Amino acid sequence: MILQPAIGTSRPQRRRLVLAALATALLGACAQPPRLASGATDHWSGRLSLQVEDASAQSFSAGFELQGNPDAGALTLFNPLGNIVAELQWTPGSATLNNGSEHRQSPSLQTLVRELTGSELPIAALFAWLKGEQVQATGWQADLSGLDAGRLMATRHQPLPQTVLRIILTP
Repeated sequence: MILQPAIGTSRPQRRRLVLAALATALLGACAQPPRLASGATDHWSGRLSLQVEDASAQSFSAGFELQGNPDAGALTLFNPLGNIVAELQWTPGSATLNNGSEHRQSPSLQTLVRELTGSELPIAALFAWLKGEQVQATGWQADLSGLDAGRLMATRHQPLPQTVLRIILTP
C-alpha cells in the first residue's frame, strides 16, 4: 500500500499519518481473529506452552482450540498471526496429525502425543483439569488455583524428563 500525502499537509503531519498507518498495520498483523465455539459443551481456546526439560530442552508454544473429550475430539494449533500450524483429531482407536507438510497417524492419541513431544501427557486428567476437577495423574501435579482467571499449570516430576504444561484460556 502506498500512502499519498494529502495536498496541503505539512511534513510532520505526513510523518504522523505514515506512523499511524504503520502502527495500525502492525497491530492488525498481531491480532488473532476471534474463534467461535462450535456449540460443544467441552470447548476451550487460548494459549498453551509445553516445556520438556531434557537434553534437547524442547519448548513449544501456540494458540489453541480444543474440543471433545479424551476419547474423541480435535485440537487446532495456531501461530501468533492466527494461521493454523497443526490439526490433531482422534477417535477411539485412531489419532491423526496434519501440519500441512506432514500427515501422521497412530492407533492412539497418547502414542501420537508421546511421539510428538517426547513426553507422556495425562490426556484424561487434562480434560478433567480444564473442567476444574482436581484429579490425580501419576507423576503430575496440577495447579488449578488460577483456573477462575483462565490459568492452569501442570508439572510432571516423575518419570523424567520434567515437563511443564501451561494453559491460558480465553473467554
